Amino acid sequence: MYRSARHLAVATTLLAVGATSGAAAQGTGLQPGWSFDIAPYVWLPTVAADLRYSLPRSPSGTADIRADPGNYTDSLNAAIAFAATARYDRFSLVTDFMYVSASAGASRTESVNIFDVGRNPISSAVNVGGDTTLKTTLWTLAGGYTLASGPWGHVDALAGFRYLGIDSTTNYNLNIQIFGPRGNAGPSFGGAGRLSASDNIWNGIVGLRGRLRLGEGGFFVPYYVDVGAGDSNLTWQAFGGLGYQTGPVGVSAGWRYLSYEQGGNALIQNMSLSGAYLAVNFSF
Repeated sequence: MYRSARHLAVATTLLAVGATSGAAAQGTGLQPGWSFDIAPYVWLPTVAADLRYSLPRSPSGTADIRADPGNYTDSLNAAIAFAATARYDRFSLVTDFMYVSASAGASRTESVNIFDVGRNPISSAVNVGGDTTLKTTLWTLAGGYTLASGPWGHVDALAGFRYLGIDSTTNYNLNIQIFGPRGNAGPSFGGAGRLSASDNIWNGIVGLRGRLRLGEGGFFVPYYVDVGAGDSNLTWQAFGGLGYQTGPVGVSAGWRYLSYEQGGNALIQNMSLSGAYLAVNFSF
């Protein structure tokens, strides 16, 4: 179930030293033989997510949790990212690894389903408090082929996979107790407690990436887009911006968006990361 209206905006800072897997660190034309790109970059996304946990004492029970906006940068525990691009003539190999551990601010319980008899909406008035911590690992590996190139720039087609591993923990506190069809004799949900779960999501992806050169100077437009499916109903990513390259060194800034849409009783019902990035790239 995808609920686009239910997004939490969480300010976060990801300081990543590595190599960019996208267009921010690519040349505007083909270079014969081997070439490589590396780039430290900063990404400042908001995070949007709806989580569905299995209830510990109900074989088929679930609880839907939504985290409210919070100061993500104050709660950032760890942020590591590494990516690399290797190119040989028209062929390229891209890999990107990112790990983030952070508290996602306040959260609330939106609904509970005990013994799969139907979802019970939970009013925000009965949510006394709560918080959610997310540990996320994101890894992309893709091969590319240059479809066209010239003084104007280049465009590459790519195909590969993206892996998302997530560990989530939510502390909840409700001022009510919800019982299933067996009443006090069966499982219940309420009061103060903790829910935790993890998931591993694999998806195949296809996409396009490259650069468009602006005039005769060093300005360029980096772009990247991919779409995929597999364990997810849909995942997609896109970014673009404006950059300037002088010799082997360049800088670019823009906007990046990453989305996941799940269904059924998956831990992540939907999740997105969206925000500005800044990269300094070195090509050799």
